[in-house]
Amino acid sequence: MKKILLLLAKGFETYEASVFIDVLGWNLLDGDKTTKIVTCGINREVVSTFGLVVHTDITLEEVNVDDYEALAIPGGFEEYGFYEDSYSEEFLNLIREFYNKDKIIASICVAALPLGKSGILTNKRATTYNLNNGNRQKQLKEFGVDVINEPVVVDGKIITCWNPSTAIDVAFKLLELLTSKSNTDYIKEIMGFKKNENNQ
Repeated sequence: MKKILLLLAKGFETYEASVFIDVLGWNLLDGDKTTKIVTCGINREVVSTFGLVVHTDITLEEVNVDDYEALAIPGGFEEYGFYEDSYSEEFLNLIREFYNKDKIIASICVAALPLGKSGILTNKRATTYNLNNGNRQKQLKEFGVDVINEPVVVDGKIITCWNPSTAIDVAFKLLELLTSKSNTDYIKEIMGFKKNENNQ
């Protein structure tokens, strides 16, 4: 079983977390059945951007990186405290540990910023939230990142993207890196994202 750590910061964006849960869950049920999500936060209880309370499977201090194939991080809102958790040293250290052990790291929207702050994106290609005059992309560039203004950017085993509209693409790319393109295409098809003769 390939375990994926879903790392939730305070103020995480609910939709961005849900795409990882959904795509990898569909795969567990109907795909190659090899992916399992484990939720994690600095605290056992994490409150999302819009007030959804999540009781995580484990806390950050309980994580053994060797147990996981990948790290998935949804973005969030500054107004709801996202950077209080995601810029904390324990959060950044976990990112570094996954990177140093050559694990896949998938981030959505502004979750690229803690990746940048951790140092793992220095001189790498990445992107982040592209609207609001590109302010978040400018912040990412300040961390020494080669910011690419494209919807999804993959550099080695690190996936970054623009915003919620590209979140599902990151989840599918993560599934592809964990399994195969053919398996991912099948999951896209049965979820209705890929056209076939039954899904016009």
